[in-house]
Amino acid sequence: MRTLPVFESLHGYQRAWLRPDVIAGLTVWAVLVPEALAYASIAGVPPVVGLYAAIPALVLYALAGSSRHLIVGPMSATAALSAAIITPMAGADSGRYLAMSTALAIATGIVGLLAGLIRLGFIASFISEPVLKGFIVGLALTIIIGQVPKLFGVHKHDGNFFEQAWGVIRDLGDTQWRTLLIGLLGLAVVLGLKRWLPLVPGSLLAVLLGIVAVQLFGLDDKGVDIVGHIDAGLPSVGLPSGVGFDDYLDLLGPAIGVLLIGFAEGLGAAKTYAAKAGYTIDPNRELLGLGAANLGAGLGSGMVVNGSLSKTAVNGGAGAKTQVSGLVVAVLTVLTLLFLTGLFEKLPEATLAAVVIAAVIELVDIAALRRLYRVWNQLLGSIYGHAARADFLAAMAAMFGVLLFDTLPGLLIGIGVSILLLVYRSSEPHVAALAKQGSLWVDTARHPDLVSRPDLLVVRVEAGLFFANADYVKTRIEQLCTDSTRLVVLDAETSPALDVTAAEMLLDLRNALSHKRIDFRIARSVAQFGEALGSAEAGDTPIGIYPTVAAAAAELPPQSHTPRSTDG
Repeated sequence: MRTLPVFESLHGYQRAWLRPDVIAGLTVWAVLVPEALAYASIAGVPPVVGLYAAIPALVLYALAGSSRHLIVGPMSATAALSAAIITPMAGADSGRYLAMSTALAIATGIVGLLAGLIRLGFIASFISEPVLKGFIVGLALTIIIGQVPKLFGVHKHDGNFFEQAWGVIRDLGDTQWRTLLIGLLGLAVVLGLKRWLPLVPGSLLAVLLGIVAVQLFGLDDKGVDIVGHIDAGLPSVGLPSGVGFDDYLDLLGPAIGVLLIGFAEGLGAAKTYAAKAGYTIDPNRELLGLGAANLGAGLGSGMVVNGSLSKTAVNGGAGAKTQVSGLVVAVLTVLTLLFLTGLFEKLPEATLAAVVIAAVIELVDIAALRRLYRVWNQLLGSIYGHAARADFLAAMAAMFGVLLFDTLPGLLIGIGVSILLLVYRSSEPHVAALAKQGSLWVDTARHPDLVSRPDLLVVRVEAGLFFANADYVKTRIEQLCTDSTRLVVLDAETSPALDVTAAEMLLDLRNALSHKRIDFRIARSVAQFGEALGSAEAGDTPIGIYPTVAAAAAELPPQSHTPRSTDG
């Protein structure tokens, strides 16, 4: 009997991993606490709610998720989406607003668990690697520009990436030099130690130095923004009061959007660090982990959570090996709520911004986008050009979608463009004219030196045949025929799928070729192909189907081998 795989990242744990996991946990804790406070404010709930959400989310994701590195907690994208969902539902009632925000986390958790249990992780297949890469780059740039105002001590503007960037440029004259100095020093500490002393936890050291600087020089009295007051104590556990069954039903639809955003960002971060560490991510387990994390956050008086790109970057950069680092963060967050809230009250916002920027800047993988463009450029005009173009355009669509229209629209734009380009690519598949090389039939476009019989045309469609490409395939095969062609053989081995429209097309093609005194036969069809074609042929003369191309061409009178006609 198969056991439920819980705490899977801890299986085979090695003692040598404990030190890097604890150091990574300390480093993430130093970032998570102030970030959770800030993201709770974005969601419109008291800052401490962000800490309430983080504790159960970290533990339950470690229990159910498949990533060894992903850190789950409150995030800006889902926090802003939560505010947009709850504001029209709760109005000016602050108590109901808090209760509905918590209920949204519970609804998101339920949706995530159901999606994982019925194995909807295949949805991740629609988020291609180029789309995910473009999405991550766009999201990382958005996170960075959101932190830059804190670094300069200027006002943060609303809007998309470009509007926020323009706002920063306009306000550069209002830069607080003390804020900028402490932020740049923090950035230098993190990046410098990461490059030259990678074993030293630079993020944690920067946070501690920032707190010490505020204490020693009274920087908070000289215009340097700090995190400020944090309420102490643990949260209550249970369902939020005043939220009825109908409210949960109303929240289920919006919860799907929250889950999709959380799933995409978490999956992107998880895959990025899984690839570096050499293990795989299970999308269904990710849905279960995210669902459990949100359900726990909601029952713990928290808010919606998701896999964090920035904190996962901090975790991976600090040397984490397993989810022990996340459990360390959870324990430290509990201790923070009980005893250490005063410590983070003096943390400069500029230092926090520096730590976040340093963490995500490596995820702005412009080199990967350049590679996609270079591949497209190299293959332009070749039979692979459509695929390369689709990958590059999908990545660009996802990136600029995030930069221009925010996280969820950007992701949906990237997926939509990817699917449209896939359909477009499928609508014009490569139709290869084949020539014999030994015992094989190969594409003459790849082997232009081969000769073929002028009265025989063997073609292969490198895709399934269906309604979207049926007309194109028929037209292309007719174009490949010459005045000398007497037999067309379709090698169907690379076309495993055939729908009704395509089957009718093949009958029309047979009839059209017959008027030109050209015979049409099919070779090497798979079972489904033959069955679909047989259904379409009911009452009509069947197309000849042969086990091999050689068998299909055997009845053709032998001809001497001559170079392929230049007009075909």
